[in-house]
Amino acid sequence: MPTRSLHDTNHITYEGLLAGNKRFIEESLALDPEYFDKLANGQNPPVLWIGCADSRVPANQITGTQPGEVFVHRNIANMVIHTDMNMLSVLDYAVNVLKVKHVIVTGHYGCGGVIAAMGNKGVGLIDNWLRHIKDVYRLHADELDAIEDHQQRADRLVELNVIENVYNLRKTTIVQNAWAAGQELSVHGWVYSLKTGVITDLKVSATDNNNMEEVYRFAPPAP
Repeated sequence: MPTRSLHDTNHITYEGLLAGNKRFIEESLALDPEYFDKLANGQNPPVLWIGCADSRVPANQITGTQPGEVFVHRNIANMVIHTDMNMLSVLDYAVNVLKVKHVIVTGHYGCGGVIAAMGNKGVGLIDNWLRHIKDVYRLHADELDAIEDHQQRADRLVELNVIENVYNLRKTTIVQNAWAAGQELSVHGWVYSLKTGVITDLKVSATDNNNMEEVYRFAPPAP
């Protein structure tokens, strides 16, 4: 039988998805007859994952975690944008209701959004979203322009985009209020390699706003 390429999706059909669901149920119950009863009882994930919508970066699979263990938000190029009510709603629920202990911004090398942001060709509505990545490039233009190899420059922009979005995460009222209240909460930045499967910790973790510029700090509202 010929081997199928990982990116050959011709075998994926609507009916096949429903059949796959039936197999998932059967396999899950075979391992644990109470599997779905346990899931239905609620969730208590210690982690919020803010990742890219790319289908090749499934949070649970690449971290070896199970349903109920990672709360997930995904968008194009793993962005933390302060006017994005979708992301803010997820973050607020994760921090203030689920009481997650870690929020991780995870990018990946070869990110199409980052690569598109490096160019000048308009691609449609998403150009308005990619502009935020262009802002990251502008902030680090001296370093990036000095990298002659296009792929290496793109990889570095992926890293810098994660770093800047971790910083954006720290600036949110949600995270700063949690810290001011003494809540245990850490933020982190990772990059995933599609070629090796390895996650790299960018070493930008923070548990408070002590190293943040004064202009971004704020006093929490009075009780």
